[in-house]
Amino acid sequence: MHENMNVDRRAGAGGPVAWVTGASSGIGRALAIRLASEGWNVAASARTAGDLVALAADSLGRIRAFPLDVTDAEAVRETVASIEQDLGPVDLAVLNAGTYARDSAMHFDAAAFRATVEVNLMGAVHCLAALMPGMMARGSGHIAVVSSVAGYVGLPGAAAYGASKAALINMCEALQPELAARNVRLSLINPGFVDTPLTRQNDFPMPFLISVDAAVDHIMAGLKTRRFEIAFPWKMVLSMKFLAALPARLRLAVTRRLVRG
Repeated sequence: MHENMNVDRRAGAGGPVAWVTGASSGIGRALAIRLASEGWNVAASARTAGDLVALAADSLGRIRAFPLDVTDAEAVRETVASIEQDLGPVDLAVLNAGTYARDSAMHFDAAAFRATVEVNLMGAVHCLAALMPGMMARGSGHIAVVSSVAGYVGLPGAAAYGASKAALINMCEALQPELAARNVRLSLINPGFVDTPLTRQNDFPMPFLISVDAAVDHIMAGLKTRRFEIAFPWKMVLSMKFLAALPARLRLAVTRRLVRG
């Protein structure tokens, strides 16, 4: 993945620099471990400092903890500056921090909606704002934004979550051509259901559920290619894209069946 990257910029670096947000558990944690095993120096960020310290302790020095709340724009800027001062310029950033809370029209809470958008959408926006200027100035770098197949179509119970993920998809499609023109890669990662501590809280069936390790396999393979979208598992992706392509009357007839009584 980093054949053309400028490695060993600093004494003892021993590899390129990756930054992973939402790294305290689930996909982010597993991805940080995988990147470290493949020779990356990983900056791991999340709000839960204790989990990050435990992650870093098991990494043989390849993972460094940088606790961060991505909803704080100034803290994001300071964290990126700290990472680049300590490890060197970020070659790969995986913006994975996210949250989900089930919602409904009957109990629609504007504050809860805003909280989801602040983490899922604005958290990524803050990270992009801190990363893109430096990468474009260098003419190198790779940013991967983790969205979801839930961003393809509106689903009952996921108004805030789906809206935030749809916004990420649209934003990445808008930014990709400009970044590509400056030799900065932008990847969009759209997972289906992955077995993580967050999804284990769901009280509904999760079709085509895959393990965290399988998800990381998909992500790592996708990052090593030139394709823009990394979406998996294919059965879930195909189902959601087919649903999104249906005329509204048919699509809504299907999603109405997901409404709880």
